[in-house]
Amino acid sequence: MAQPSGKTVVFDLDGTLADTSRDLIAAANACFDSLGQGALLDPVADAATAFHGGRAMLRLGFARAEGVEGSAIEALVETQYQPLLDHYGQHIDVHTVMYEGAVDAIQQLKAAGYRVAVCTNKPSGLAEELLKRLGVRDMFGAMVGADTLPVRKPDPAPYLAAVEGAGGAVKQSFLLGDTVTDRKTAAAAGVPCALVTFGPDGEAVRALSPEALLPHYRDLMRVTQELIG
Repeated sequence: MAQPSGKTVVFDLDGTLADTSRDLIAAANACFDSLGQGALLDPVADAATAFHGGRAMLRLGFARAEGVEGSAIEALVETQYQPLLDHYGQHIDVHTVMYEGAVDAIQQLKAAGYRVAVCTNKPSGLAEELLKRLGVRDMFGAMVGADTLPVRKPDPAPYLAAVEGAGGAVKQSFLLGDTVTDRKTAAAAGVPCALVTFGPDGEAVRALSPEALLPHYRDLMRVTQELIG
């Protein structure tokens, strides 16, 4: 058994640990359908937007809706945001799965003495519920959601809280994510960032200049050792 250290890996959730896109888009489409607009988002083509949050999905959908434009879009986004969350909470794990190799890779990190935490812009109640349903909540030493603190990513405070909650050291940590939000969060916290390339954006995340890319979870130990030793 490896001795505990301050070295910590902080994971984003949606698009990094688990592919949640289909359930997220289904929730947005339920909102559009309730207004007589039908399914305005495609579960495959619009997967990347799903990982940017509920409002991003609603905004994209309403931009495609008939008879909706300008300020009406933002008004609808706000009125439909809570219904989206409600629908999503009731159908949170219909299609969602952990990415291939993620569980084994995290278990290997822990066995080697690394600490692990989750830092997500998903509301904390939904994040906790999803991690429990996926059977992985107990793997993580801390979980910080969008409403855990008064601020969310890319503000560095949630990241710092996740590291601290896991008992780690910020200077010996890095963030694994999938979007520009994660890249900005890591930069604000003064830590390295690794971005996955198996999400809908694929190799395009290379343009964000992360310190490392993760093509598959089998590479997580190698990337971790390269970034924090």
